[in-house]
Amino acid sequence: MISVDPSEINGADKLILPGVGHFDQAIASLHSLNLFDALNKAVLVKQVPILGICLGMEVMGRTSEEGNAAGLGWFDASVVRFDIANKFKFKVPQIGWNSVTQKKESRLMRGVPDDSEFYFAHSYYLDLEDRSEIVGQTVYEREYPSVVERENIFGVQYHPEKSYDVGTQVFRNFVEM
Repeated sequence: MISVDPSEINGADKLILPGVGHFDQAIASLHSLNLFDALNKAVLVKQVPILGICLGMEVMGRTSEEGNAAGLGWFDASVVRFDIANKFKFKVPQIGWNSVTQKKESRLMRGVPDDSEFYFAHSYYLDLEDRSEIVGQTVYEREYPSVVERENIFGVQYHPEKSYDVGTQVFRNFVEM
């Protein structure tokens, strides 16, 4: 079910926080729809599993270079824009297929072969303070976290909905938690 109703969010047994757009606008929307507090209650108090996708993962951080709004703060992280030196080889935004190297086992990535390719479309990434929360990393001139996990909170920088079989497996793993 797709919902912006805080009572439905609080009654959910799992949540997916999608995202395409601008960090500040996403946070403003969460506030204006009364979802900011509802998400915090569901995820932090009730421990409902949540999967953030792309911007949905980024808003789980504290701050972003893309604006001044405070994020959800579930990860001690800042969202930073790619600072590319080799502009002939690497374009921003990163759009297209890239591999994810798994750094540790995760329920979310179960059955997904290491170095599988996923579809990415983003200009920013989550720069985590606690490197132990990184499940997978991707190289785009520099290495950055592309899969993160802390307890019931999961995030992917890529778009599993556009990533064929491996994306389907990620969704299957999340649903089966």
